[in-house]
This record gives sequence, structure tokens and C-alpha cells, in this order.
Amino acid sequence: MESLARTANRGSVSTGPYQIDNSCKFEADNTEKIQSAESDAGNRRTWTFSIWCKRTELGSGNFALWSHGDSFIGFEADKLMVSLQYSGSSDFRFKTNRLFRDTAAFYHIVVAVDTTQGTDTNRLKIYVNGVQETSFSSTGAGYPSQNFDTGFVIGSDTDHPIGNSADGAAGFCGYLSEILFIDTLQKAPTDFGEFDDDSGIWIPKKYSGAFSGRSFWYEFKNSGSMGTDSSGNSHTGLLNNIAAADQAADTPTNNFTTFNTLRRYNQDWVSFKEGATNVMTGSGNNWTTIFNTVAVNKGKWYFEGELYSDEITQMFGQQPQAFTETNINTDWYLGAAADKTKGAAYYGSGDDVYYEGTYANSSASTGGDIISVAMDCDNNKVHFAVNGSWTNSSDPANNTNGFAMLDDYQYFATALFPGSATWKYNFGGYTTISISSAASDANGYGTFEYAPPSGFYAMCTKNLAEYG
Repeated sequence: MESLARTANRGSVSTGPYQIDNSCKFEADNTEKIQSAESDAGNRRTWTFSIWCKRTELGSGNFALWSHGDSFIGFEADKLMVSLQYSGSSDFRFKTNRLFRDTAAFYHIVVAVDTTQGTDTNRLKIYVNGVQETSFSSTGAGYPSQNFDTGFVIGSDTDHPIGNSADGAAGFCGYLSEILFIDTLQKAPTDFGEFDDDSGIWIPKKYSGAFSGRSFWYEFKNSGSMGTDSSGNSHTGLLNNIAAADQAADTPTNNFTTFNTLRRYNQDWVSFKEGATNVMTGSGNNWTTIFNTVAVNKGKWYFEGELYSDEITQMFGQQPQAFTETNINTDWYLGAAADKTKGAAYYGSGDDVYYEGTYANSSASTGGDIISVAMDCDNNKVHFAVNGSWTNSSDPANNTNGFAMLDDYQYFATALFPGSATWKYNFGGYTTISISSAASDANGYGTFEYAPPSGFYAMCTKNLAEYG
């Protein structure tokens, strides 16, 4: 049991001594990346790269964390791949056997290189969540030859992008946080993380070593300058299509729920963008039902969504976990069951709450309105609001009115029918919805248009540790 706990990372725990405040959301479709602005070369034989990443889009393509030409650190067909090839050299490429398809958690990846080592297996070490990877499906030409000059940290160019390849063809999709490159030193994962004594989960630790040579450290704390280098070396990165709006609060020490990109009805008809907060529907018209990554059976939780247009068949609501487990590939939508097994939802098409198979309460809405869902798993009720006004004369904070839920694990959920649209949602960690008020919950977590009712919280690991 201990080995399983120590290789799994559910986004870290809230009790760790080192806290990370921000990440940067990367979207491949926008060709978002951070490039080096340095003209001087680093030590191409000895270096360490450390990064925390949360994937939100999977698939058969390449998703770069850091690259330069044929040199690559990232994911290929959902396997972690490291290639040190440079300009026609032997392809020293390692690809893991295991898949990395968890879109609910952050992975910590460390690539530690020292090609001056006499023992070949010491020249490249790859760690995930503090554990060294040793099982590879592809090793190319094997371990680097002694004193091999890798394709990274070459001077006089800007083609060292974080989050993409130089040609923009291998964009990462998700959240990147706490990115460190340590020049001239091969470091251990314990320089950047540690196992939590209580949970066994791998959590971040502040790096306290030297920032030699071309080292850099991206924390993404400054929304006005997302490429700021915190190492003291002033190696500010050049931003390509990254702006203040890409700063996120979704981090390894406070991991927010997003939509579950692996399990949803009509899987081939929808895709996810912008950190799994936008849902893209294909052409035509089909029902699809989607839910978030975390199911809860206690606590009080809050999320928001934007109504796409007037009288649109778009639902915002909650869904019991049990039904989704057995009906994921069945055509269904929220609120359609008299026994509450399909949950409940605010339904844009009818300006109503759809509940127990019928329209239950009228509350007019129009395109661009913000729909709030407050899910009370302590009293088994769900509440809905349009632009901050609660339907059914309900008062979530005082447990007044609302709609009954089954006493079961519950998801936040949405159901959509029209195609060729982009549907926007907000769980608090990141959103593309235009926010004017920047309200947070009582613990200061999440950024919402409307303040969560008293006693309701954003669904993130810090709040889940306390209330979930």
C-alpha cells in the first residue's frame, strides 16, 4: 500500500510547509509558450529540469514541456518521453511504458542529466513524483555517450520554448507550475519535493540550492510579466500568446477540480480547451453530459457557468456518481429522472430548473448570464442562481428551499445539445469567463463573478481537506 501512495499525486495536500500560489495555463491551439531570451550557452552536459504539470488534454500527439529542435521533454501518446538528440546526433530517447493520463492531479517531473558520469545509467535520470522511472518502451540509441553535448541550453537562439516546440506543433494543454532549470548541476528530486509524513503523497519543497549559470525559475506570480525569472539571474522568458489572463490559481498545493476529460457521454463529439474549463462541441446536434473530476458526499460546494445564448439547450447542475458509473455511454441529460438519479439542473432553454423529469421553477435568463450552482452535500440540496439571484426563493446559506438530492456522492455537471459552440465554466482555479468582481469563498480561494454563499466553498484540495 505504501508504494501505491507514494507514486500517486492527487494534487498534494494542504498541510505542506511550502505553498505555490500560481500556475500558468497553456493551450496548444493558441500556440502559447515561453522562450529563452539568452545568448549565452549553458552547460549542455550537466543540468536538471524540474516542473509540476497538470494535463487537461490527452491523445496521440506530442505535448512538450520543454524542447529544442529534436531535444524534447514531454508526453508522446500519453507516455513521458525525454530525447537528448541534437543536430543529427544519435537519438538518446527514453519513453516510459506506463501512461500518464490522470487529468485530475499534478505530476512532478525531474530530468537530471550529467553525461560526464562514467556509468551510463547515471547520465540521465527521470523521476515522477519522487520515484525514478526505470521501465521504458523506447530507448533510441540508449543512454548518452560519455561527455555528450545535449541539445538543451545552446546559446545564441530563442528556440528553447516551455510548453511547446519551436514550430508550435507540440503544444502542452493544461497547467504548468514551479518550473526550475538548474545549470551545471545534476540534482535529486528531493531538492524540489518530499513525501508528506501523514499521507505519503509527494509534495513540493522550496528549492534552496544554487542558481548557477543559465539557471531560471518560473513561479508565474507576476501576472503582468508571466516570464519573470525568480532565480535572481534575470533570465526573463519571452512570451508567445501568454498574458495576465493565463495566470491560474490551480497549483500543486491547491489543486482545483476541472471537467473530467476521460469520462463523458458522446466522447467523440466534445473536446476540452483552456485548462478543461471550456467544452467544445462538434457539428450537428447531440446531447452530451459532462461532470467534474471530484465526487463529494459531504461539505458545501460552488461553481459557475456562462449561458451561451438565449433559450439555449444548456444545463448547469449536479449529478449522483452512481448513475454515471453505469450509464456513461447512454444518452441522458440532467434532471430527467423522477427518482433523482439524473440529478437536477438549471435549463437555459426553458428558463427553468429541470428536476424529477419536469420544469420546477421559472427564473428568466439570457445569453451571457452567469448561472451559479450551490451543492449542499450535508443537507442533500442543490440551489441555482441567475446572476446572483437564487431561484425557488432559496437561501443556500440558511438551507431554505432548494431541490433535494440523493444521499450519494455527487458531481457538478453540465449537459449540452447544440453543436459548434464553446461553452465556458468556472470552478474557481481558472476561467475564460469575463470576471468583473473577482469574488472568492470565505477562505479566500477561487475567483468567481459572484461570492459563494456563506458556508459554500470552491472545490479545491485545501477546502476538500477541511470540509470534504
